[in-house]
Amino acid sequence: MRIDPSARIAPEVELAEDVEVGPGVIIDGPSKIGAGTRILAHAYIGPFTTIGEGNVISFGAIIGHEPQDYAFKGEESYTIIGDYNIIREYATIHRGTKPGSATRVGNHNFLMALSHLAHNAQLGDHVIVVNNALVGGYVEVADRAYISGNCVIHQFCRIGTLALMRGGSRTSRDVPPYCIMDGDHTVRGLNLVGLKRAGFTAEQIRPLQEAFRLLFFKRSNLTKGLAKVEAKVPRTPEVVHLLEFIEASQRGVALGPRQEGDGGI
Repeated sequence: MRIDPSARIAPEVELAEDVEVGPGVIIDGPSKIGAGTRILAHAYIGPFTTIGEGNVISFGAIIGHEPQDYAFKGEESYTIIGDYNIIREYATIHRGTKPGSATRVGNHNFLMALSHLAHNAQLGDHVIVVNNALVGGYVEVADRAYISGNCVIHQFCRIGTLALMRGGSRTSRDVPPYCIMDGDHTVRGLNLVGLKRAGFTAEQIRPLQEAFRLLFFKRSNLTKGLAKVEAKVPRTPEVVHLLEFIEASQRGVALGPRQEGDGGI
């Protein structure tokens, strides 16, 4: 264990033997830090935080601090970070609001500098959150999603598997799996590059292309689009997942682009 003498670590903190703690780090307890994790200079780890193995927490990052929520009254709530995540400079991850609730980050995620993960957000695995992106409270981000720089995600939204939000985009609707989204929750097409990099075959991609054409080629009634997909597109596991995601939405789903004369939606 390598702990800089200027670090301040509460007595209730549990550190694995090979944890590295840099200058000026503050770790409040109770909290637990797993093997091989490095906490670089001036980072802050709040109470009731669990951090797994092999993480890198960079300069000035803040993990497990109190949520920015008037409803929070100081109760015990949690931040749970998995294994092998990279959390870069001045990123912030706040703990849950309600008593006993938690903000959760899975494994192998990359949160870049100044990104923000609000209370009770849930990140899957292999998610990338680029600089200055804002992930609101209770947002759910599925595996391998890519949230580009300066994106804004409204609270309670869901971001689907392998979805890509282009830089500066914003959403107050659910973002469907496998899509490219930009502007105001506007689906532009299928994330072909992401799918291929994730190992999807042509046989898996073709039915998704047809489903996306029926659902998102232009802004239209999604209920009618779902019926067309059910009737015309093979029910591969990926298509089923897409349909189930849309049908489970509580906030509404991002729509296709407006066509001339559509009016506002």
